[in-house]
Amino acid sequence: MFKRSDFPDDFIFGVATSSYQIEGSRFGGAGVSHWDTFANTPGNIADGSDGSVACDHYNRWQEDLDLIRDGNFDAYRFSTGWSRVMPDGKTVNPEGLDFYDRLVDGMVERGLKPVLTLHHWDLPSPLASQGGWTNRDIALWFSDYARAVMARIGDRVAMTATLNEPWCIAYLSHFMGAHAPGLRDIRATGRAMHHVLLAHGTAIQAMRADGHDNLGLVLNFETAAPASDSEADRKGAATQDAIYNRWFLEAAMGQGYPAEALEGFAPHLPVGWEQDMGIIATPLDWLGVNHYTRAHYRHIGGAWPQTEMVPGPLPKTQIGWEMRAEGLYEFIMRAAQAIKGKGMKLYVTESGMAWDDRVVDGGVADDVRQGYIRDHLAATQRAMADGVDVKGFFQWSLLDNYEWALGYGPRFGIVHVDYETQKRTPKGSYLMFRDALSR
Repeated sequence: MFKRSDFPDDFIFGVATSSYQIEGSRFGGAGVSHWDTFANTPGNIADGSDGSVACDHYNRWQEDLDLIRDGNFDAYRFSTGWSRVMPDGKTVNPEGLDFYDRLVDGMVERGLKPVLTLHHWDLPSPLASQGGWTNRDIALWFSDYARAVMARIGDRVAMTATLNEPWCIAYLSHFMGAHAPGLRDIRATGRAMHHVLLAHGTAIQAMRADGHDNLGLVLNFETAAPASDSEADRKGAATQDAIYNRWFLEAAMGQGYPAEALEGFAPHLPVGWEQDMGIIATPLDWLGVNHYTRAHYRHIGGAWPQTEMVPGPLPKTQIGWEMRAEGLYEFIMRAAQAIKGKGMKLYVTESGMAWDDRVVDGGVADDVRQGYIRDHLAATQRAMADGVDVKGFFQWSLLDNYEWALGYGPRFGIVHVDYETQKRTPKGSYLMFRDALSR
């Protein structure tokens, strides 16, 4: 069993959420995001639901912050909603900024470090109608949004990330079509893969010019394993590793785009993309590592990248993701190597699992999740023992919430949410953290 005293005195334990997944998009003058329109298109969401109410965090935020404080956590990683702050993508909604002002004050009052993510996927629909991430102008739109948010709450946030998981923003959403805007278009993907990083770098430069510091980026990493030892499967896995894990990390660290990914994307990148790589590599103060699972890839031929995913052999979560804590260790080590000599701090910004949790006799016994957490904290400690100065660990997620295209079925929270009554019930994993962090 882990305990706080097993970690350095300055190690941060936190929980994470995202705005669209918990707040409720119908409240507070929020505009329509492309997730609202995606969810309102039949067939896109597993249970036909949307994020209009979600966990009603917009109205219940004080109760939720109390849960974080009472769980003995140090920090809360939250996101601001672009559609709430700027309903048309460009014009500030004072009511939206007022909400985040109250939320950050509430964290500070409870002794919690506010850790901000500026974009966790809720692009305003008016910007989506202008091409969204396929339009180069989004770099300036996003920069203006970042400056507006930071002008209001930047004096109190401890850390700020531009983007959460750009692979999901660009590839999952524009190539695989699984997330908003739901495209399956390699040209759109190539532009989105580049513009999301251009927006990141442009916003970092703008925030620095405004006097803000402790700025970072949160990337998701997923082990890409070959389904067999065949040369074709190994090449397919290497291609997927380049798309998923190397593209964003290497570009942000000034190493350019990997050749294995350029093989497919080069014809579809914006003209003159090479001139943007300096902005994309703008120095950062910290890097966040998100890790959940491993994927196995089989070569199938046909259109690039000529792969498909097949199930792996390890035990799975509720949504079929392999549970493999070794992957977190491996990606901490890879990230540490990538940032070596750059003076950047490293955090585990998301780790968690979905399970079909039920309230029984007033509690939730999520023993599998508790084991998962212990294993992933042990993997973090192993990396630290091997010389990596990991500065914190954020559990995903505080609450069961709207799990995007999977709707309200999967439960990632350490606190159970009854979506009909909005009653919060701390799970065994929450109680485990509460006790461990008091020692």
